[in-house]
Amino acid sequence: MADSPRDITRLPDLAAGAGRVAPVRSRMPIYVDLLPPCNNACPAGENIQEWLRLVKADQAQDAWRQLTTDNPFPAIHGRVCYHPCESACNRAFLDSAVSIHGVERYLGDLALEKGWSFDHKPVPTGRKVLIIGAGPSGLSAAYHLARVGHSVEIRDSSDQPGGMMRYGIPEYRLPRPVLDGEVKRITDMGVVIKNGHVVKDLLTEQTEGGFDAVFVAVGAHLSKKVDIPARDASKVVDAVSFLRDVASGERPIMGRKVAVYGGGNTAMDAARVARRLGATETVVVYRRTKEQMPAHADEAAEAEREGVKMNWLRTISSMEESDLTVEIMELDENGKPQGTGRFEKLEADTVILALGQEADTGFLHGIPGLRFSGDVVTVDPTTLMTDVPGIFAGGDAVPSERTVTIGVGHGKRAARNIDAWLNQLTLPPKQKHPVIGYEGLHLWYFGDANRRAQPELDPEARVSAFDEVVGGLSAGQADYEARRCLSCGNCFECDGCLGSCPEDAIIKLGKGHRYQYDYEKCTGCGTCSEQCPVHAIEMIPETGREW
Repeated sequence: MADSPRDITRLPDLAAGAGRVAPVRSRMPIYVDLLPPCNNACPAGENIQEWLRLVKADQAQDAWRQLTTDNPFPAIHGRVCYHPCESACNRAFLDSAVSIHGVERYLGDLALEKGWSFDHKPVPTGRKVLIIGAGPSGLSAAYHLARVGHSVEIRDSSDQPGGMMRYGIPEYRLPRPVLDGEVKRITDMGVVIKNGHVVKDLLTEQTEGGFDAVFVAVGAHLSKKVDIPARDASKVVDAVSFLRDVASGERPIMGRKVAVYGGGNTAMDAARVARRLGATETVVVYRRTKEQMPAHADEAAEAEREGVKMNWLRTISSMEESDLTVEIMELDENGKPQGTGRFEKLEADTVILALGQEADTGFLHGIPGLRFSGDVVTVDPTTLMTDVPGIFAGGDAVPSERTVTIGVGHGKRAARNIDAWLNQLTLPPKQKHPVIGYEGLHLWYFGDANRRAQPELDPEARVSAFDEVVGGLSAGQADYEARRCLSCGNCFECDGCLGSCPEDAIIKLGKGHRYQYDYEKCTGCGTCSEQCPVHAIEMIPETGREW
């Protein structure tokens, strides 16, 4: 067996199955709970293994309630999260990762279909919290604050709530009824959302509204600018404004050939949307290589499947009426792109600039004591509080990777720390169990079980409309995927230890209560530990007690 995460010393004089080999036992087994890598990798802090267990137990509503204790948006996340949990899944070393996002989406869609709601009704605390921004981070914070009884009001400059989930993620990835349904649950809790409200003086709004704390969760809605010589500026649009206009119902005329300048996820979305608006040729121009591209690999692959072409190691130097000039780049010894002085022409009726976004934090610069790093606010990385007591910030407004899931995780963390600050409490550091890796498992128990694929629209059909591209798992498929979970590091009552113990030293406590040891009978042979498929048993040095 591989060394445990606790680095327990293995004793060579007690081989597996050796039984009672000495008058004094040298080691003893204990049951442990280790941290599954999926849970550890989730930016929203979900207890993934537990809600998968509940799905396996045919308790879908309980699974949804377990999931939503951490994340109120399973139907959204099952569609737009880049599922780092699956990248960490130990099952990938056996055959393929569990489709965690597929099961999450199934639970989210089932909850919308069945009309499940958050029925927790806390005692009101009398405290009021103001949130700026109705995106994933602000909505998440509002949900968690409302769950503990605080009065919450969100003020947002857009016409509808959702932030970049509504105005940055196209409908073919996130249908608006799904977004609206999961946001409605939060307003049903009593959270007030004031849309079309531009905050210019935060301190005045806080004082006049009688708010005890503030959470700033504005999104990165400002496009970075670049100075490219162009004869006709009207043919150049920025990706954020372009996606926002389309999300608001507009259908701009792009022309037959569209070039997208940039290599991030926004660039891929813009290119795919352009195809749906009638562009017969769409090309992404990016100054680095495919391997250096910041876009998620799946996003780029889906764009290419829909006919988007990639033009690597190219940078736009100028734009004419019907074409643009790009310079060919080469990587230097440090992997950085350098100009070669060689140029090419590309036809383009429209150029979409997708060179990154900045957070709209200008309204905060007049607050004494706040510090900034470029467009983002400096916060304590643990509490997310700024240098101004009572003002917290998260999501795109602070230094972090800009994804929906990270924003939701920030909202939960901010809510927890706002609640502690309002109650004048200092939260202890969160203690985590050691993470269990693949090498610590004994996978004799599990056979091959290939992952179930979600249905997808044919690429030809995709670009003709904004219909959702990827479908969901059926109830049977979701159950199947949940059963593929290896329960890494946590006992799932397989009875292996019970059946393997040569001394009958293991006592079964009943379903859901696991087992315990009768150490008067145990010889410390280690058979139970060596057969445990999920590393829920470890051998530790004996405490010195004689038999």
